[in-house]
Amino acid sequence: MTDVTATGSGGADVPPRPGPQVDISPEQVREHLRRRAIFLRELAEARELRARVTPHRSRRARIHAALRRRTFRIN
Repeated sequence: MTDVTATGSGGADVPPRPGPQVDISPEQVREHLRRRAIFLRELAEARELRARVTPHRSRRARIHAALRRRTFRIN
């Protein structure tokens, strides 16, 4: 039975997995969180605007949600 090490078979170096990097400065973290907050705020604003501009879609969605709830109601 062979022992599999972190370097993989053949001894070749395994490239690092994508994900958060260890050497991120606190300033970069703050900037990332600030941009994320702005994005989420704008996304919520866009959803509210879409619901206000196209009321027939939101009405249809409410009706469909009510039908789904009624379908799964237990008597």
